[in-house]
Amino acid sequence: MNSQPKILAFAGSTRNGSHNKKLLHVAAQAAADAGAQVTEIDLADYVMPLFDGDNFTSDGFPESAQAFKSLVASNDGFLMSSPEYNHGISGVLKNAIDWASRKAEGEAPMAAFKGKAAGIMTAAPGIYGGVRALGQLRLILTGVKLLVLPEQMALSGAAKAFEEDGTLKDPELEATAAGIGAALTNLLMKL
Repeated sequence: MNSQPKILAFAGSTRNGSHNKKLLHVAAQAAADAGAQVTEIDLADYVMPLFDGDNFTSDGFPESAQAFKSLVASNDGFLMSSPEYNHGISGVLKNAIDWASRKAEGEAPMAAFKGKAAGIMTAAPGIYGGVRALGQLRLILTGVKLLVLPEQMALSGAAKAFEEDGTLKDPELEATAAGIGAALTNLLMKL
């Protein structure tokens, strides 16, 4: 049992003022309040080239990809929020997952993710709230051997959903986002 699980929180958006970063922060704060040690990062600080198997074979991990993978490996769980691009997750999020899932020499496949857990969400200005991206993200994360919480959130109308301080205007939506962070922390404490 892990008394203070470590959670890495990141959004699949690098945009300033991203709705997904705001939503992620609500869940991350709740995870910290529930007892987790939470590290929020911005993927804009980890600029990685598009994953290319030939380049990886010849050159290994670029510095930014290795730094991100090391962060992934050093945490027990993850909070992720992705915008929906053309009915799927963002390319920057998929690329980051692809890099972190690569095994280094002497390492087991999916070592950075295997046996860990994640909570997922999405936010979008449209009426669907990015819900189509959630299924794709869940599929990818189970593929890298993560346990994904059944609780998830798709926030529609995200452009008008937040107060200036970053909280959600609707208390029920705030509670839903916070619930994902708290549920992840509670699960990790039991693992």
